[in-house]
Amino acid sequence: MSALSLENLVTREKNLQSILDNMLEGIIAHDLNRRILFFNRAAEKITGYSREEVIGKDCHQVFGAPFCGKKCSFCGSPVERLEHHSYTMNVSTRSGELRQIEMSVTGMFDDDGAFVGVLAAFRDMTEIISLQLRLGELTSFSGIIGKDRRMLEVYDQIRNLSPSDYPVHITGETGTGKELVAAAVHNESGRAGGPFVPVNCGALPEGLLESELFGHVKGAFSGAIRDKKGRFELADGGTLFLDEVAELPMHMQVKLLRVLQSRTFERVGGEKTISVDVRIISATNRDLKREMERKNFREDLYYRLSVVPIKIPALRERKNDIPLLASYFLKQAAEEGGRAGRLSGEALSLLMDYSWPGNVRELQNAIHFALVKARGPNIAAEHLPVEIRGAGCSTPKPGPKPLLTPETVAAAISRAGGNRSRAAKLLGVGRATLYRFLETQR
Repeated sequence: MSALSLENLVTREKNLQSILDNMLEGIIAHDLNRRILFFNRAAEKITGYSREEVIGKDCHQVFGAPFCGKKCSFCGSPVERLEHHSYTMNVSTRSGELRQIEMSVTGMFDDDGAFVGVLAAFRDMTEIISLQLRLGELTSFSGIIGKDRRMLEVYDQIRNLSPSDYPVHITGETGTGKELVAAAVHNESGRAGGPFVPVNCGALPEGLLESELFGHVKGAFSGAIRDKKGRFELADGGTLFLDEVAELPMHMQVKLLRVLQSRTFERVGGEKTISVDVRIISATNRDLKREMERKNFREDLYYRLSVVPIKIPALRERKNDIPLLASYFLKQAAEEGGRAGRLSGEALSLLMDYSWPGNVRELQNAIHFALVKARGPNIAAEHLPVEIRGAGCSTPKPGPKPLLTPETVAAAISRAGGNRSRAAKLLGVGRATLYRFLETQR
């Protein structure tokens, strides 16, 4: 068969549909009015919707919400052009089950170059991600960096929460990334297409807190020159994240409890009752049970907020993630127009030995500090903040030092299963010594 004949065969409509129907990826196409033109068998299998149910209909009406969630380009003003882009997201199947998919979207153009529609290909990644979690192979999840088993447990909790709408309470030390976890809970849920509205309860003056949460009407107080929506209204259909919730004064705890019970409130100075559909995620670095014992936090509010608790481990409890996080921050700095950098073995050793009272946020600051001080791509121990260098100092033990050779080091690393910290202990040397030796062997 000639190449021309094959081209004619492939481009015939029925043959093209047969080819697309035998692909493992779901394929959906719609015009500029969101009218679905094509829906292959894989798309039927992944979503649970049949071709007859969707062809010729508005995709928002078929799926009850934008199929692409908050990534949808056809929710606002008319789209003039759409370039190719890819992303991961959750979709709700016909039976209400959430599936994690990898989506690739591109614009379709006619012979004259006019933008006429959208073609999207998607793969179901739900089982693959589950397997990666079980095998400990994930290095990041929904914007969170880490592969320590404690973080994998957090990822698993977030995924288990995806079909539900229960309130979540996140605990963890300052700088552990509570807002990142809250955003991940939102993004992995059925509310991902709605707004995610964070509010720091400890950063707002007590006099403005009620107005910030519930809004106000014009003239409610001095300076209220117009009606203003509060965070609850802005989060309608999505998620409200109450960070540092332990800082709420007692009278605001009472008001918040009422809203959680009734899902209604009034703006400050207003009489109209407003109803909202909001999921609540709260967070604090304090022990709320202890705050209850001290009469600083209402017990009934605690049990309203802490239906599903998530505890984020401190960085010192997941030190295996430090090289991964450091590499991520270095790459991020380079992408943002900064200087590319590379940590020496001794510098990384000092990062591993430090206790990180400021957690991930402190590590990020330390990387930025080192990049500025190094004035070049190679970051040595001397370029790290003084508190990190000081923490790595120790009094050397008397007696002869063990002799390291490529053979003994390789054998120790093999015995330690690739864990260099454990290998250093087997060799009877400090981690920094082992890293320095490995640097010289490159």
